[in-house]
Amino acid sequence: MHAKYGFGWSGFPGAAAEIRVTKTSGQRFQFDGTIHTTGFVRALWKFDGTHTSSVNAGTLRPVEMKQVENVRNKKTITSLTFDSSGVTSKETETPDKTVGPKVRRFDCPNLFDLYGALLYLRSQPLQDRSIQRIVVYPATSAYLATVTALGRERLTGPSGTYNAIKLDLQLSKIGKTRELEPHRKFRGGTVWISDDSDRLLLRVQAQIFVGTVVAELQSVEFDDAKSKSHE
Repeated sequence: MHAKYGFGWSGFPGAAAEIRVTKTSGQRFQFDGTIHTTGFVRALWKFDGTHTSSVNAGTLRPVEMKQVENVRNKKTITSLTFDSSGVTSKETETPDKTVGPKVRRFDCPNLFDLYGALLYLRSQPLQDRSIQRIVVYPATSAYLATVTALGRERLTGPSGTYNAIKLDLQLSKIGKTRELEPHRKFRGGTVWISDDSDRLLLRVQAQIFVGTVVAELQSVEFDDAKSKSHE
């Protein structure tokens, strides 16, 4: 699958992303994505990033992740390696006064990265008012994600009109002693995915510390060229 997303910040276009999802010969699902700020937002905050994630196709458990972020004159590379007990995170910043990467270890079975979490959620029935709770390790910290299926509705966006599942998303940071803490930057979010066999991520609306950020699917193409109509 090849998809493009547009991001808006407080009503203004702010960033663009492009993703590709493939299945490798090693029976893994591979996610490759790029993102960059655009327009006046880029003038305020120049950001370019890449994200690659590999997930076991049979279990949907993450194997490894690499993320590269370029913000102005600073480059941050974060890599995650997952095993049956948890995850090891390595973070390298350039320029940086310290020598070597910052290494973190978080032990918890059944962890997900962002891509694995999305694959897992879309595989669930997501019946109305059902709740899913999963532990996600996106980069350098662990979070408890609570996802509630609010119901079904029709959603129209740049890529078409879909029958959609509306989800509420809440995040709590997991502290060093496993206590739950409020997320300092994320206030809450709403997610829409298509209510069909594809379960496409259609729209995300998040309340964060700088206002409201919206991501919307702009276009999608499937490698097998299957034709779909959502009208």
